[in-house]
Amino acid sequence: MSIFRKRRHQPPAKHITAIRSGVLETILASARSTHPHEFAGSLRAEGDTITEVILIPGTISGDSHAIMKTYMLPIDLSIVGSVHSHPSPSPYPSEADLQMFKNFGRVHIIAAYPYTMDSWRSYDSTGREIHLEVV
Repeated sequence: MSIFRKRRHQPPAKHITAIRSGVLETILASARSTHPHEFAGSLRAEGDTITEVILIPGTISGDSHAIMKTYMLPIDLSIVGSVHSHPSPSPYPSEADLQMFKNFGRVHIIAAYPYTMDSWRSYDSTGREIHLEVV
């Protein structure tokens, strides 16, 4: 018997409806720690719930941008979208954000300054705001 157990991810549901509170707290803390630069990562889900933030090697962060090298992501069907921060109080997607949403994943989170439980929003791949329950 192997002492190593394979981590088995439940495939994500068609619609993501929730995010674990610890994951959201990690997102907000990461955004605070990189301020005034943007923070960026990808989101992993199990079932209908976002369960993890994945940091992508080589991500470049600046005061008005974050560039993720998505080719560095593992091949993993449980990765469902992206997260990034805005160093301004605006949690709304820019044109560049909307373009990225359209090309990568189906759920996206923007955490805006001051990175509190009230300063983040979630969007679908078209940029339409969606509700995620914090569980």
